[in-house]
Amino acid sequence: MNIKLSDGTEIPVEMHKIKIVQKAHLVPARERLQAMEEAGYNTFLLRTRHVFLDMLTDSGTNAMSDNQLGAMMVSDDAYAGSESFYRLVDAVKEVFGFDFLLPVHQGRAAENLLAKVFVKPGDVVPMNYHFTTTKAHFELAGGTVLEIFTDEALNTCSTFPFKGNLDLEKFRQVIASHGSDHISFVRMEATTNLLGGQPFSMENLRQVKKMAAENNILLVLDASLISEQAYFIHQREAGYENTPILDIVREMAGLADIMYLSGRKSCAVRGGVIATNRKDLFESIKPWLPVYEGFLTYGGMSTKEVEAMAVGMREMTDLGVAGCSADMIRHFAHRLIDRGVPVVTPPGGLACHIDATRFLPNLPQSKYIAGSLAAAMYLASGARGMERGTLSTDRDRDGNEVFSDLELLRLAVPRRTYTISQIDYAVDRLTWLHRHADLIKGLTFVEEPPILRFFFGRLKAIDNWGQDLVEAFRKDFGDEL
Repeated sequence: MNIKLSDGTEIPVEMHKIKIVQKAHLVPARERLQAMEEAGYNTFLLRTRHVFLDMLTDSGTNAMSDNQLGAMMVSDDAYAGSESFYRLVDAVKEVFGFDFLLPVHQGRAAENLLAKVFVKPGDVVPMNYHFTTTKAHFELAGGTVLEIFTDEALNTCSTFPFKGNLDLEKFRQVIASHGSDHISFVRMEATTNLLGGQPFSMENLRQVKKMAAENNILLVLDASLISEQAYFIHQREAGYENTPILDIVREMAGLADIMYLSGRKSCAVRGGVIATNRKDLFESIKPWLPVYEGFLTYGGMSTKEVEAMAVGMREMTDLGVAGCSADMIRHFAHRLIDRGVPVVTPPGGLACHIDATRFLPNLPQSKYIAGSLAAAMYLASGARGMERGTLSTDRDRDGNEVFSDLELLRLAVPRRTYTISQIDYAVDRLTWLHRHADLIKGLTFVEEPPILRFFFGRLKAIDNWGQDLVEAFRKDFGDEL
């Protein structure tokens, strides 16, 4: 929660107490260089023993609450008919208003089932922006993802509050050119991960629903970050400033034909769900659940996770929980802006996003701008972020690079995990790195997988710039850091 101090400044005050801690390790820069080289300059391949602040993702890395941990102790471990499942059904009904529930082990499992049932070869799937696994699943099923975002979406230096909006005129053109029968569904992601965690407005969602319904097109809502999405609507959209988060969540869900989510984010537990109020849609997906996930009453999740998710769903509608990460990200971004470091504005959900193109203006996309900055940030700080740019975009069918719309370094801020002092440490190291940006020369592939290459690909630093960066760091900070 943002609290105004007596001098007029605002800080994000944590609305929780820390009862269990995990020891962190800050290894010296020389060891970080060795770890980075062994990982092929891919932050995904670093071992956590070498990571100080793990800002790779907010997926499955959030702090659970005492009530969630307590609920896990009373789970019903039955293979079929578990009472834990029915407690989750009750939570989904209470929070989202849906009657039918299919549990899955995480969000991409839900995407796989949606692709299996609804995406046919030759179909198109319009959306406000893609996510990496979303696009992979839908394209593997023979569909084509159409990103119909607004012009403001790619403006990284903006004050527009809803850069996750879907462009309604483009949607109209997609319907006219492809026909409703060849549109699997329209997907709205709350919030848009690869655009910098940017939300859509409730009004935009209403208009998308209206157009979809008029043309007999399903509206699918990716609700993985729905509590942050609701928080931004509460903060930014006129008429919602006094509306409880729960009511905003239920209004969004009420516009969707199908909702799916990864519980690893807003719900702060590993797992996921697909939910709907349409029995026909539920029945079309249900037969495939045991094939890919598990029986209906656990769906690839442990019953302990099922219990914790039921609690986490309710807790995420608390204003202090919904805003805890967003408020910390806002603090993170504004501290960087004050120091001249280019960040995506307005600050969004899940992470502070650094505009790597403006950070490294002389580096071409062919040298993987955001990936280079992610590696450099680790070398300078021990903080592990994630590349969200061309490395995260697979080549086309002819083997050509597909350059990303944006080149972002994502520094995730998992919920209730890091303190302001740790954020300020990351701010300082990014500021130092910005002053030494000329040392970063780019990356080139050594091993390149054919799909989702950012997970397992290995690269090397052009002209061995990692060594030069570490030497500059040691000159300023010594050998111990």
